[in-house]
Amino acid sequence: MSSYVTQRRAEGRDLRYPEIPEPLAVGVYDNHAHLEILDGDEPLTLDEHMQRAAAAGIIGVVNAGGDIESSRWCAEAAATHPRVLAAVAIHPNDAPLYEQAGKLDDAIAVIDELAAQPRVRAIGETGLDFFRTGEDGLPAQSRSFEAHIALAKKHDIAMQIHDRDAHRAVLDTLIRVGAPERTVFHCYSGDEAMALECADAGYYLSFAGNITFKNAQDLRDSLKVTPLERILVETDAPFLTPMPYRGRPNASYLIPITVRFMAAELGIDANDLAAQIAENTLRVYGSFD
Repeated sequence: MSSYVTQRRAEGRDLRYPEIPEPLAVGVYDNHAHLEILDGDEPLTLDEHMQRAAAAGIIGVVNAGGDIESSRWCAEAAATHPRVLAAVAIHPNDAPLYEQAGKLDDAIAVIDELAAQPRVRAIGETGLDFFRTGEDGLPAQSRSFEAHIALAKKHDIAMQIHDRDAHRAVLDTLIRVGAPERTVFHCYSGDEAMALECADAGYYLSFAGNITFKNAQDLRDSLKVTPLERILVETDAPFLTPMPYRGRPNASYLIPITVRFMAAELGIDANDLAAQIAENTLRVYGSFD
């Protein structure tokens, strides 16, 4: 593997990786992570990440890119590791930067090339972010998002959406241009009403560790109205570590914590939920074999 792409800021955080939780009896997948980002007082290599994931009963990981460099890393990781698949894209906050440099079209062309690789199974993360990008950058975000939607359709692979403070605009774009057959709202951040709209449209909602946070009642309400066959789970590692480890480094091996929390909210057995999520993951991304 090539060197890691970047490192998460460490200031003011507990940098110790949590202990490996008790595995679920049914294997499950982390459908969105950024294992190319170093974190922790003793950063893990990809092999170490996957060894810990296996110890926690995690069958596979979809690693998602956000620029050319990380997307290439993801594609290489998927090509060389049997339990990793890749998602590739230009992140909506990076799209204006490429546009300002006159390189957005070239960057999208690179994503197009990467998406043709057999173990690249999603375009992501792409979408709209009205939180970090100002008005001047929104046209580039929108153009990039629509180009990524077209790539997911062209290659007949899934799409992972980044949606931050842009719920209506994202939904309206999908309605206007037509969503890919397998559309996933990564780290779902909407409310119950939006979850119902997504369910009606046949989208998948992926819940991360922040569903365990005290202030995340909207996410818990959304989970409860989402059909079981449309639920996915993710870490967004190294971010959004579930309680009681919030702020510490996150990794795919912590998925059982989030699954058990979600199952308790739904009032069902955690292993039954894990089995359904595993089935959903394979339906979206195909086999990891």
